[in-house]
Amino acid sequence: MKNKLSLKQKVGQLFMPAAFINDSEEEIQRLEQLIANYHIGSICFFHSRASAATNFEGKKEVLYNKDSLDQLKILINRYQKAAKTPLIIAIDAEWGLAMRVENTPQYPYAITLGALPEEALNLIRETGKNIGRDCLEAGIHWNLAPVLDVNSNPKNPVIGYRSFGSNKHKVLQKTQAFIDGMNETGILNSVKHFPGHGDTAVDSHLGLPQIEKTEDELLNQELFPFYHIEKEKLDAVMVGHLALPKITGDSLLPATLSKLLIDRYIREKMNFDGIIISDALNMHSISKKFQEKGAVEYQAFMAGMDVLCFAEHVKEGIERIVEQAPEALINEKYNRFEILKSKAFAAKPQLNYISYQDLIAKTATKSLTQLLPDIDTSSYLDAQTHLITMGKELSHFENLLVTESSIIKSAVEKPLSTKIVLALAPPSIKPLNHFGFTTLELERINKLLQEKNVVLFNFGNPLFLNEIDYKKAKQVYLVYQDFPQFQEHAAKQLLQQLPLYGSLPVNLD
Repeated sequence: MKNKLSLKQKVGQLFMPAAFINDSEEEIQRLEQLIANYHIGSICFFHSRASAATNFEGKKEVLYNKDSLDQLKILINRYQKAAKTPLIIAIDAEWGLAMRVENTPQYPYAITLGALPEEALNLIRETGKNIGRDCLEAGIHWNLAPVLDVNSNPKNPVIGYRSFGSNKHKVLQKTQAFIDGMNETGILNSVKHFPGHGDTAVDSHLGLPQIEKTEDELLNQELFPFYHIEKEKLDAVMVGHLALPKITGDSLLPATLSKLLIDRYIREKMNFDGIIISDALNMHSISKKFQEKGAVEYQAFMAGMDVLCFAEHVKEGIERIVEQAPEALINEKYNRFEILKSKAFAAKPQLNYISYQDLIAKTATKSLTQLLPDIDTSSYLDAQTHLITMGKELSHFENLLVTESSIIKSAVEKPLSTKIVLALAPPSIKPLNHFGFTTLELERINKLLQEKNVVLFNFGNPLFLNEIDYKKAKQVYLVYQDFPQFQEHAAKQLLQQLPLYGSLPVNLD
């Protein structure tokens, strides 16, 4: 294949335009023509144009499609038929295909897996393995995961729950376990977001985060897991749109456009010779820097990117690279991509898997975390104890407890018992707008915590606790997910006082 392609076709292999599962027939045909005419090497699937980074502000409504998985498979077949050489099909499946596709298995978030004890690392491997299988069965070759960021900033608007936590050693250990699981299936991986997106307060979809750290500070935190990950098990490193002015001297230069950062820190110090892939090139932190079509693709290519993810100006980008980039550099990147493609299409092993239900139930059992162990709950529950649920419906939790259920408003305004079991399921996993709770709701929660004897269960991102006076509770449990298995185990914990294994994976304020 290498000798049959022209220089222009080789460059086309390095482009990864976006594909949308729920798209118009006109746009689908346009992408088919792009793939055929420009010898595209890979595509990355998103749910829809409304859900992709171009619409990160949420101005377009994301429509539900129960048949997205079937549509994904149909489109993969169409796009492969349009391709002159087989396409590598990629997707972000950090917690499974459910990140992009309705009615597919959703696995626990990385922050939930971050709560697991060391003796339960096998559950993280099995999670990576199951996700790898699900991707392969759908026709996906490349899962752009896992996240290797150390989430040290509690106010991080974009990484948070996607990271394994705040401890660099545990992040490294658990990322490696996840990769080991994926590697068993033969699916490709990519750690992200080099040089580390964990200590940022700006979302790089919308603006350019600046990390004001020296090289020594970066080596001690953000870069630590990237440098110590097992390189021979790594297929790719995704570079984030992050400015490091104390390294580059330029507060407006994203890492994706810094040849200094790529050459010195990934190729030399990290000693990695595999694929370097850009984060989405349509993200505002980088796309708004360039008015001329093809300019951002060319600059990222010259800085060291081997694969240009979510390239929007394919024709212009290819033409500029062919005209201006050294032929030797094009061949170097193309040869690297050919190695990746050979692995993507190699025969896949036949494996045994833990069932999805068993895996979720075991993860629920091992991740449950007790934060404030002030009282013995078994002696605390009696006929005068009220259960209050708030947020998403917590049916398993409620049914198992067989206690009076009431809305939080009545609990504040009426003279109920002073004993309260407060089960919160924050509407959002992200910190924007208080994780989805209104200011009034937060005030009522705090009133309960201050005036009642509360046992608090948080079914969601543990960083939500920063929004309330959680230390006023008599006892706090972190449950991380609102899956039925997590609800059931939490209820059993309250009633039976089961052993606890989980630990808080992130730093609270």
